[in-house]
Amino acid sequence: MSHDHADHGHSHEEGESAWKHDGVRVIAANQLDANTAQTPGMNRAAAINFARVGAQKLWAGTVTIHADAKTGAHHHGHLESVIYVVRGRARMRWGEKLEFTAEAGPGDFIYVPPYVPHQEINASATETLECVLCRSDGEAVAVNLDIEPVEKPESVLWVDPTHPQGGV
Repeated sequence: MSHDHADHGHSHEEGESAWKHDGVRVIAANQLDANTAQTPGMNRAAAINFARVGAQKLWAGTVTIHADAKTGAHHHGHLESVIYVVRGRARMRWGEKLEFTAEAGPGDFIYVPPYVPHQEINASATETLECVLCRSDGEAVAVNLDIEPVEKPESVLWVDPTHPQGGV
C-alpha cells in the first residue's frame, strides 16, 4: 500500500521514505541530556526537546530528587507542566508563600499551571523520588524564586470529578 506524504512535506526517494529519519524517534534511557535548566535540589534530564529531536511544542524528560531533599521555589513561566510519579512520594507546595500542599505517589499525575510558584519535595527520608516530566513547549524554562515560605502549609486534597472526596 503506497502513501503519498507530499502534503506533509515528505516524499518517497527511490523506495525509501523520508520518514525513516524524520519519523518516530526512540531516546534510550542512557541517552538523556542533563544539560538543561536546573533548579537547586533537583536533577532534570531531557529526553525530548527541539535540540534532540526537533520537537516544536513540548519538552519531556526525567526528574530525580534525592531522599529527604527539596527544590527551591520556582515556576516555569508560560509553560504548563505534567509530572508523573514513577517511584517514591512527591510532596508539592505552591502559592505566593508556598501555603498549599498535596502529595502524590507512584502512578499519580501532577499538573502545574503556568507561572504558579511551587516547590517539589521528596516526602521520603530514605527513598529517591523519580518522575517523568512533560512541558507544553520545547523551552526548558525554570525561574528560581526567592520566597519566604509559610511555616505550616495548608493541606489540599486532589479533587476531580471521579474522586469528589479527594485523595492524598
